[in-house]
Amino acid sequence: MTGYHGRGLAYCLSTRLGRAFSLSQDEASTWLGGTGLATYWLYAHSVAGLDPLGPENPLVLAASPLVDTGLTTTSRAAIAARSPQTGLIGESLISSHFAVALRRSGWDGLVVTGACRELSVLVVDEERVEVLPAPELSGLPAAEAEASVRRRLGPDFQVAAIGIAGENRVRYATISHDGRHAGRTGLGAVMGARRLKAIAVRGSRRLRPADEARLHEVAAALRARSQGPETAKYRLVGTSANLLTFDRLGVLPTRNFQQATFRGASRLTGEQLALERTRERTGCAVCSIGCEHRFVTSGSSVRAEYESLFAFGPLLGIDDPDTVLRAIGLSDHFGMDSLSLGGTLAWAMETRERGVGGDWLAEDPPLCFGDGAAVLAWIPRIAGREGKAGALLADGSRLAAARVGGGSEAWAMQVKGLELPGYEPRALKTLALGLAVSARGACHNRSSAYDRDFASGGDRLRADLPRGRDAAEAEDLAAVLDSLGLCKFLRRCFDDLYGEAAHIYELLTGRPTSSADLRATGARIVTAKRRYNQREGAGRTEDTLPPRLLEEAVTGGPAAGACLTLPELDAMLDDYYRFRGWNPDGRIPDPDSAT
Repeated sequence: MTGYHGRGLAYCLSTRLGRAFSLSQDEASTWLGGTGLATYWLYAHSVAGLDPLGPENPLVLAASPLVDTGLTTTSRAAIAARSPQTGLIGESLISSHFAVALRRSGWDGLVVTGACRELSVLVVDEERVEVLPAPELSGLPAAEAEASVRRRLGPDFQVAAIGIAGENRVRYATISHDGRHAGRTGLGAVMGARRLKAIAVRGSRRLRPADEARLHEVAAALRARSQGPETAKYRLVGTSANLLTFDRLGVLPTRNFQQATFRGASRLTGEQLALERTRERTGCAVCSIGCEHRFVTSGSSVRAEYESLFAFGPLLGIDDPDTVLRAIGLSDHFGMDSLSLGGTLAWAMETRERGVGGDWLAEDPPLCFGDGAAVLAWIPRIAGREGKAGALLADGSRLAAARVGGGSEAWAMQVKGLELPGYEPRALKTLALGLAVSARGACHNRSSAYDRDFASGGDRLRADLPRGRDAAEAEDLAAVLDSLGLCKFLRRCFDDLYGEAAHIYELLTGRPTSSADLRATGARIVTAKRRYNQREGAGRTEDTLPPRLLEEAVTGGPAAGACLTLPELDAMLDDYYRFRGWNPDGRIPDPDSAT
């Protein structure tokens, strides 16, 4: 094979036995790598109904084929398992040197089952694979665990680790490396349940592209384009540039989606933060954009991205930048997904505000909108599952609302168990559909459907029927990017993304590949995720939005009065299913055809 090692490693932590299994050229081209390959292997190596925190739930790691080719932004690997947060497919990406080490390990990916007898590290050193007990790592943040493992094994190992939240099986715990996080869907809890603190990888088996010289030419041209105007805002300010824009448009969710503008938004922008404190700019491995902007607060450097600023700022009614940055830092320190943590805290604040929480949320300090001190006090408790409330909130807003009851399910702002990102769906109708149908739950990264809402000439407030096609095509494109390993911030740097990506893949593998081939592959990967969820019993009923978004209009701001009714969502779902060729109940007509 060219462009792939042609094999994966299946390893059982319980028996400490591994076996190689083949990856054919046809399979590789069918699924590309990254998210596509991880989805394929997760389905093939599991059966329905597995306990997400049980030893038989496979934890799958799959390298992206463009990793280690010199192409900018391509240091990406996918991690997948049945999510302890949603009960459906859980998959996330990590962009770091860990992906490069996995690519060089001689394996296209890993499928890990079983559980360790005690807290341990899985070591993959090309053909040498072993489990090393590491009880001394207990209670360490991921960054400290990573450093400790590298001191023990050697600096040329790359280590993905979990923090305290993962050890305590917080259902939205992350897996981290090099300050980057595979954040959504709680895969850190999957590792924690296996007493697997870290995975250390090393390798020297570099893959040569079919046409290395021409691929290097393409890589140089793409790097130059990545420095152009299409990525300027990411380089200069970072994703925090979205905060004021969304506030101006009336699509900045505030106080648990009760409002869509935030009076204190200007205090939290990247521009304002840069005026008040020291800033550092960095990015993922082999990235020429450098979208990551870090700010020093309380002596620590904290990465401030839009979604994290939103989750601990407007969503909680907090406008103090120091508090918001400290909350982001604590979330990273303990290893928790900032969107789910913020969304769960927002649910708790509204629940207490409505007088519904009772004994569940009676512990001090009380969680109230705008109270930053309370948020900072509660984050460590949630990471440690301390007390009744800490354990409740560690399970996320959907499960917490189901336990508390009292109608609190209506303001648990989640889809399929995954808390919503920082966009107001009632004023962004394509995004609303994208969030409803997303296989991993409320996710803007698996469709970028909001691109269609913000496009010139579109009406983001109308739920017209072409939205089904638009949402599906956005999902397919995201699936291709996430499987090849290209960052979505590059998408506007291409004149013909599918055509140019197909050319890059052909230079890598030597296999003739067309734009149409990649379009079909994107749809295939989305359908495969649906197939996994369908096997777990999910269908149209799960493709919905929180009651608040379907029963209440936006209040105040430029989008005041914007609403999304259940009949409108149903019409968009019908359109989406028709475009996909699925049944009206959202099920795949022939599930076996998905792969």
